[in-house]
Amino acid sequence: MRAWRTEKRFAHLVIFKLLAETKLSASDRAFALDLFYGVLRNSTLLDFWIGRLRTAPVDIDLRDILRLGLYQLFILGTSEHAAVYETVELAQKKHRALINGILRAGLRRKDELRAQGNTQPLDVRTSHPKFLVARWEQNFGAEAAEALCTWNNQAPPLYARINRLKIDCEKFLRTYPESRPLLHNPDFVELDAFPSEALERGHCYIQDPSTAIACQLLDPQPGEKVLDACAAPGGKTSYIAELMRNRGMIVACDRASERVRILEKNMAQLGVRIAHVFHHDWGRGRIPKEIASIAPFDRILIDAPCSNTGVMRRRVDVRWQLKPANFLRMQKQQLEIVRTVFGLLRPSGVLVYSTCSLEPEENEELVRRVLADLSMLRLERTKHSIPFRDYFDGAFAARLMKSGS
Repeated sequence: MRAWRTEKRFAHLVIFKLLAETKLSASDRAFALDLFYGVLRNSTLLDFWIGRLRTAPVDIDLRDILRLGLYQLFILGTSEHAAVYETVELAQKKHRALINGILRAGLRRKDELRAQGNTQPLDVRTSHPKFLVARWEQNFGAEAAEALCTWNNQAPPLYARINRLKIDCEKFLRTYPESRPLLHNPDFVELDAFPSEALERGHCYIQDPSTAIACQLLDPQPGEKVLDACAAPGGKTSYIAELMRNRGMIVACDRASERVRILEKNMAQLGVRIAHVFHHDWGRGRIPKEIASIAPFDRILIDAPCSNTGVMRRRVDVRWQLKPANFLRMQKQQLEIVRTVFGLLRPSGVLVYSTCSLEPEENEELVRRVLADLSMLRLERTKHSIPFRDYFDGAFAARLMKSGS
């Protein structure tokens, strides 16, 4: 909790770096993840309870400890004795009496405090920034906004896409009987445990089914040239290669050098032979000669950097990093990428713009601006995945076609 608060890094990078440096059993590892993500998901509600138990200011490091204790006692249902004892042990000796007193007072008033929490406004009881709740109520309605906030606070299921470049669906299900196929998307399975062996063999890739929307709208064909403009870590790139049956060419780019290395590793592990990986930031400078010489492309996917509001169930700290100005700032960046990449598309070629955002500025409004700016493009189709409606992560994709010469 201190590292996340002080180092300003994404939560998953913080926790997995620390777990990699520590030898824990599988159950202890799962418990640590639950504590960390659970506190991040419920921090406003936990702070509400802390405020009811102590009116005086609480030091931020002690607040982290109290959040961990109250999360175990009020939400996770850890043994009361164990939760209080272990939480008190986290504090310096001079603060242990204070932590112990607050937690034990919380236990005495648990029912009362839970009832008070349930009567608080939506932003408090579901621990979301007030401005996000207000914009979702405006965009989706009050009932849907509450469903979305509730969705974001649930632990996500584990989904994987079967990599048919290495194994067909029937053989995968026989080889890994603990996997369950999804009724309406047979390329994907749900799992109860992390599929280490299947991942090492390149038989699957951890991926939410909502990510398939953009690739399916792109509809890449064997033998074509495809540009995946914002490709890392490679889930969509490898799915495109699968749809192309590993025939043709994919140019896969990303702006972050460390993510490019992950992209290259994933392509090798998944058996993608047609991907040519480049380190390039579309917002800076001219298009590299190596990419320009391959153009024009038959199809282009722009899976744009976005606010990630559709994947808050998985990216649990996103809600605390966003500010109201982020959405227009992201739109400006997204427009810049589309304008730059558009020139690499052949006449009658297909461009798919996608995000994992739920926000109109990054989705429908962005597409309207693109169509106004680039008259050679026409909109063919859009598709959404809305969590409270479709029960997968949020996603948006628009298929645009460039007019012929």
